[in-house]
Amino acid sequence: MTVLTRTAPTTGGPTRAARRRRRLTFDKVSFALVFLGVPLAVYAVLVLSPFVQAVYYSLTSWSGFDSSMTFIGLANYVNAFQDDVFTTSVRNSVTLVLVLPIVIIAIAIALASLVTIGGSSSGPVRGVKGGEFYRILLFFPYIIPAIAVAIMWGQIYDPSNGLLNGLLTSLGLKGFASYPWLGDARTAMAATMFVMVWASVGFYVVIFVAAIKALPAEIFEAARLDGAGRFRIATRITVPMLRANIRTSLIYTGIFSLDAFVFMSGLNAGGGPQNSTLVISQELFKTAFTKGQFGYACAMGVVLAAITLLFAGVVFLVDRLTGGREDLMEE
Repeated sequence: MTVLTRTAPTTGGPTRAARRRRRLTFDKVSFALVFLGVPLAVYAVLVLSPFVQAVYYSLTSWSGFDSSMTFIGLANYVNAFQDDVFTTSVRNSVTLVLVLPIVIIAIAIALASLVTIGGSSSGPVRGVKGGEFYRILLFFPYIIPAIAVAIMWGQIYDPSNGLLNGLLTSLGLKGFASYPWLGDARTAMAATMFVMVWASVGFYVVIFVAAIKALPAEIFEAARLDGAGRFRIATRITVPMLRANIRTSLIYTGIFSLDAFVFMSGLNAGGGPQNSTLVISQELFKTAFTKGQFGYACAMGVVLAAITLLFAGVVFLVDRLTGGREDLMEE
C-alpha cells in the first residue's frame, strides 16, 4: 500500500513580511515623518490640545485668574441650557447658520453666472459686458476689515443722520424718518445679516467664477444650441457641476456665520434690543472676561464647536444622500 504525502509548494521567494520590511526604505520613512508626522504633530499641539483643554476646563469652576480648578462635572452645561440669555444666543446663532450660507451661496452663484456665462445669447459663451469690473467691485467689500465694515454700516443705519433713512425719506417714505434699524428687535437681526452678506458675498463670487471658467465651454454652447435659456443653464448645468465647490463654500459660510462676533459687536455691542442679535461668541466673551467665569465660558465654547461640527456633518450627509458620493469617489 502506497501512502502519498503532500508537501507545501516552495516558491523560493521572500515571505510577505520580508517584502514589506524591504519596501520600508529610509527615504520613504523620512518622507512620511517630515511631510506627515510633523504636520500632524503641529496640528495636535496647536489645535487638538487646546480643544481638549477647553473641554476639561468646561467641567470645572475655573475663574481664569487662579490655579484652583474644582471639578464640577456637567454642571456648567446644565446651567447654560437653563440660562435664558444663553439659549437666546444659541437660537440666534442657529438662525444665522441656517440662513446666511444659503443666501450667500445663492447670490454668489447668480452673480458668478452673470459675469461668466450671462452675456449675449449669440456667439461664444461670455459674461455680461464689464464683467471684470464687476468682479473687482464685488470683491472689494471683502478686503475691508470686518470691524471697519461694522462701524461704517452702523453709521449708515444711524436713525438721525444715517444715509439709509435719508435716502428712504427723500423717496417719500416718511415712515422711515429716524427709524432705528438696529434698535428695533424686528429689524436688528435682518439688518445685521444684510451687512454680513454684503461683506462676504464677493469672496464666493470669485471662487465660483474661477470654478465656472474651469468648466468646458462646449457644454454651455451645446446647451444653448439645444435652446436652453440662461436660467435653465445656471440651474441644470452650472449648479450640478459646481457641487464640490458649493459643498466647501457651505462649510466656510457656516463657520463664518457662527463666528459673527466682530459684526455683532460692532453693530450691537450689547446684543441688540431684547438680545435679538446676541450670539454665542458674544455671550462667551462676556462670561469669561466680564464675569470671570472661564469654566462656564469654556462650556459655551464647546457648545459652539459642537454646533459647528454638527453643521459640517449635515452638509456632508445631505451632499452624499443627494448623489455627492460619486463626486467624492471621482475626486
